[in-house]
Amino acid sequence: MGLLKEFKEFALKGNVMDMAIGVIIGGAFSGIITSLTESFINPLINSIGGAEISGAISLPWVDYSGLDSEAALALKLNYGAFITAIINFLIIALVLFFMLKGMNKLMNLRKKKEEEAPAAPPEPSDEVKLLTEIKDILASK
Repeated sequence: MGLLKEFKEFALKGNVMDMAIGVIIGGAFSGIITSLTESFINPLINSIGGAEISGAISLPWVDYSGLDSEAALALKLNYGAFITAIINFLIIALVLFFMLKGMNKLMNLRKKKEEEAPAAPPEPSDEVKLLTEIKDILASK
């Protein structure tokens, strides 16, 4: 029973929940970037360079005769998918870099504002308050 309680405390901590949300959002973001790469970037590269990114290299020692297209593709070096994955990674890394850079800038601005705000003077002690009252009474006489 102790192990279950310990796991429950761990799983319900804020850090674990934040991390889980980040992983889910990251997966969705990855899907968006993959779609962007496959739908827009690859066709642009194909139209500019004239080469198709979805290419594959046939291995000379494999006999492809009698194989359907899917089986033949499974036996080739699919460099197009690898290039697409690299493009996806670079786009995601670039977006994350700019997001983190922006967040760090905001955090630095917040820290500067906190540092610039003057701290309130400390409240005088009871002895100082009492001595001030005595001084005021003596000054009024």
